[in-house]
Amino acid sequence: MSELARQVGDPNALLLFQGLPRDAVLAALRGCTLRELQAGATLLQPGENNSSIYVLLAGELAAHLDAHNEGTPAIPILAGECVGELSAIDGKPTSALVRATTAAKLLELPGEIFRNQVLTLPGAAGNLLLALSERMRKANAVALKTQREQLELHHLRRELQVARQLQIDMVPPLASPLFSARDDIDACGFMEPGPKVGGSLFDCYFADRHHVFFCIGDVSGQGMAAALFMSRVVSVLRNLVPDYVMEPAGLLSDVNARLCEGNDANVFVALCCGYMHVETGKLRYSNAGHCAPLLAWEGGSRRIPVPKGALLGAIPNMSYLNCDIALAKDDLLLCRTEGVSSALNAAREEFGEGRVLDQLTRHRHLALPELLAGIRAAVGSFAAAERLEDDCTMLALRRSPPTAPRPALVEMPS
Repeated sequence: MSELARQVGDPNALLLFQGLPRDAVLAALRGCTLRELQAGATLLQPGENNSSIYVLLAGELAAHLDAHNEGTPAIPILAGECVGELSAIDGKPTSALVRATTAAKLLELPGEIFRNQVLTLPGAAGNLLLALSERMRKANAVALKTQREQLELHHLRRELQVARQLQIDMVPPLASPLFSARDDIDACGFMEPGPKVGGSLFDCYFADRHHVFFCIGDVSGQGMAAALFMSRVVSVLRNLVPDYVMEPAGLLSDVNARLCEGNDANVFVALCCGYMHVETGKLRYSNAGHCAPLLAWEGGSRRIPVPKGALLGAIPNMSYLNCDIALAKDDLLLCRTEGVSSALNAAREEFGEGRVLDQLTRHRHLALPELLAGIRAAVGSFAAAERLEDDCTMLALRRSPPTAPRPALVEMPS
């Protein structure tokens, strides 16, 4: 008894025995044993039968109400408190997972000793009620915290859904020909936001009767901030495009100046854009840090040269350069974001621009919706994933049908 008394120390320091005579408590604890647990060791498992009450003498335990998700908040059991009393009293299986957070020392009270010797002490039943009340308060606090976190998670998921929908709503209709009423030009876009929602974008429409404007871009960062900045980029472009027909470099300079204003969040966008004269096929384009478009014709495909240019919204007072090329009838221009070529397989190899070019060379004759869907399928097959890690956005333009030999590819900075 002396060893147990030494280990227990002052019983009044233990919630269950507060205010009770020390000698009476120690006498009632005859037959009880001491247990030691290493950090991480399990004391109680959900669904198992338990007939003992454990008083924590030193260390700390954690009771996980959701045994299948130990990442959820747990009820801390501190020195002086007890655990296991409910299952020991009502005889039902335990409902919580109890583990040692640190190395712990416990006093194990078998149910029979607890009922016949401890609870007969004056004041012991009241202490048990206090212990249960304290446990209930902790459980309520944990439940409220869990509920708040679930609400925050729900709100975050809702925000991501809104951001994804905002991203889709700001671009032209997906996987459908954009100019179905015309036979001199064909265009189609594809966009699949990644799991974290980025800010990729594309746009394509007639700036005037003779010139088609197109752009593709990728906003830095992810989530709602990227989606909102993406919508700002699209809005600014649509307001300015008619003022800069065949002067995409001037357009980018103006867009950059406007995006730099009030950009305290330091968000920016890589963007490639251009104007094409539909009748002649002359294409003038400019670039702000975006990957180069790809050109496919009968018998081959290649990357077109792009001028260097700073990201939009990053540095004020930047100027940009124009490049000119001539597209023959049936030539196809493919613009895409980095998420297409940077998709990784299990060996962490990139899909790469070469595979995109191969898809273009072999399938350029397909209708544009089928072509874009085929590229996306090839990327997904390579990555062995239904959902890519990054946004997958593409825009294809084709002059059709072929009526003349293909002009030479010429770069003309201006």
